[in-house]
Amino acid sequence: MVSPLPLGPGLHVLERGWLSSNNVLLDDGDGATLVDSGHSTHAAQTVALLRGLLGGRPLRRLMNTHLHSDHCGGNATLAREWAPQVLVPSGSWQAVQDWDEWALSYLPLGQRCERYAAHGRLQAGDRLQIGLRTWEVLAAPGHDPLSVMLFDAQHGVLISADALWENGFGVVFPELDGASAFDDVASVLELIRTLPVRCVIPGHGAPFDDVAGALQRAWARLDGFRADPGRHLRHGARVLLKYHLMEEGQLPLPALQAWMQATPLMRSIWQGLGQPDGRIEAWAARLLQDMLSGGVLVLRDGIVHDR
Repeated sequence: MVSPLPLGPGLHVLERGWLSSNNVLLDDGDGATLVDSGHSTHAAQTVALLRGLLGGRPLRRLMNTHLHSDHCGGNATLAREWAPQVLVPSGSWQAVQDWDEWALSYLPLGQRCERYAAHGRLQAGDRLQIGLRTWEVLAAPGHDPLSVMLFDAQHGVLISADALWENGFGVVFPELDGASAFDDVASVLELIRTLPVRCVIPGHGAPFDDVAGALQRAWARLDGFRADPGRHLRHGARVLLKYHLMEEGQLPLPALQAWMQATPLMRSIWQGLGQPDGRIEAWAARLLQDMLSGGVLVLRDGIVHDR
């Protein structure tokens, strides 16, 4: 869906389903730059959507705000289609060169992402001239310690990735693995408050212009997680499980249970919660049953389906 908000010249937002991040297409004259490529499952759809917007013009550049699989899973497909220059956050550069799937999060999260190449880096403080717009690269640790945002001060447009949504922000992944990152989330929210932002293009959900309201809701959510870190851990476990079912579509119950028990970050969450139920198998079974009972997932004939 293309955003109805007046975002200024040369900018198109494709709001995607939750498995794929939003795509932001920036005109740069006779070609274009794309911010984030979505998930590999939707790569063919991403190509079709971009063909419609590009109208035969080349896709010259692809920039990733961070390298979770829902934001860069389409990179390899888009590289085959248009061979754009791919820019990644500077902190992730070496992991992409080495294709270190642990450092890139795909192994600890139990997710998949087709290998892609990177040709350049996005460094906090950089200013990128793309068409009629100048975008400043801003560090946005928290959800991902290496994530960046892009800010066009002239038009007041912030591409916030998963640092700020209309109703919250993305799971704070370092916290799921025992690292402290809530203060990073707070610092980024405070940075956004100081910027002359008129419209936010989030990583997921529709663009919005009630920036003050979104920040207020994000602060309330962060305060709740700080007061009860276990709440955030339980939220993270549900997100990982839901995401995996969106990624796979459906799985036999034993295969899903095996994935839950084998995924390193799920085990870290269980340990962070104090190893409830005594065994990870029992905890995973209870988590799955809670999501089935809540209607988030559906079990039919031994097969678990996303809903």
